[in-house]
Amino acid sequence: MTDSQDITAAEPSQAGAVTAGPRQVLQVGETRYTLLGTAHVSAQSAAEVRQLIRSGDFDAVAIELCPSRHHSLVEPDAMADQDLFQVFRQSKAGMVAASLALGAFQQRLAEQSGIEPGAEMRAALEESEAAKLPLLLIDRDVGITLKRIYTNVPWWQRMGLISGLLGSVISRQEVSAAEIERLKEGDVLESTFSEFAEQSEALYTPLIRERDRYMALRLAEENPGRYRHVLVVIGAGHLKGLGEHLSAPLPQAPGVEREALEHTPPRSKLWKRLPWIITALVLTGFAIGFSRDTGLGLQLVGEWFLINGVLSALGTAIALGHPVTIAATFFAAPLTSLNPTIGAGFVAAGVELAMRKPKVRDFATLRHDVASVKGWWRNRVSRTLLVFMLATIGSAAGTWVAGLRIAGALFGSGA
Repeated sequence: MTDSQDITAAEPSQAGAVTAGPRQVLQVGETRYTLLGTAHVSAQSAAEVRQLIRSGDFDAVAIELCPSRHHSLVEPDAMADQDLFQVFRQSKAGMVAASLALGAFQQRLAEQSGIEPGAEMRAALEESEAAKLPLLLIDRDVGITLKRIYTNVPWWQRMGLISGLLGSVISRQEVSAAEIERLKEGDVLESTFSEFAEQSEALYTPLIRERDRYMALRLAEENPGRYRHVLVVIGAGHLKGLGEHLSAPLPQAPGVEREALEHTPPRSKLWKRLPWIITALVLTGFAIGFSRDTGLGLQLVGEWFLINGVLSALGTAIALGHPVTIAATFFAAPLTSLNPTIGAGFVAAGVELAMRKPKVRDFATLRHDVASVKGWWRNRVSRTLLVFMLATIGSAAGTWVAGLRIAGALFGSGA
């Protein structure tokens, strides 16, 4: 049996209480959940969280954070401990760059509004530790959410998502009142994609609806009668959805469904095979060219190396890579484009790390630097990410341009 009660004002017994945000109190079995809807850019919400935890009414606190976001909040300079070479090797550069872009929006918001987003989560961390209360991290990993967003939306919307992230970095306009209001309902991730989420069910599902369900399942997993009264600190935009899920019967084995919501669909077989297909077609083109005429074959090979090398090196140069990195990318790109197991970006980033190893101060100022466009090029960590991405884009463009040139030379009207 589940009892539910909505509370929109502070209880009279709480003398001197701050103005309360929206709440919902649910009795699920032997556990009472107080869902507190907070504003992520509100000092008032942070004060309310502190007051509630200090009241002594709760024996556990659950917050809308995943382990990785919790780690970033507790250890803001944690990236200094990462092996950047492994980041590139494990194909995590795009995810790291996306996280930095989100952080750039957050930093810009903090600078312009004077309020650090997530202050209420930090308050929950500090007060639960001071009260020696268990802290439950109930949100889904932000990396998984980003991946599910990317794979869930149609391919033609993906560039819009990427441009939304880039816009959060490039724009130096003041944060609008509308953006502030959206942040009062959700978090930085939701605010960045809110324009698309309002128009796309495919985006709304992994960004909002799935996370509501996920947090309900995590609470069911973490609390099989273990706690009597749990304070759940979430963005106000999740209050209704999470309340509905907790009010309805949850599965006996919530971990099974939770794991399903953590699953990221694998790339289609076609996309996995495409690099090998392109390699086979290019090598076949070389073979046909040499079979017709040695000069034609040499011309095709020369054009392949020149176009691929120049475009990839150009990407590295735009990222302001070291001169040695630019030269290495020029020679590596034509070869890596014929070897799907290694990319030009990986080679470029490796050389850049060797030539310009990031210093301690680069990691220390990373979050501040990426809040501006110039900072991405000034900081050695973020610049290495740019080297990786722009060299990769240049090599991909070179592959298609050179491939079309080969096809035109072999099968065009002039063949």
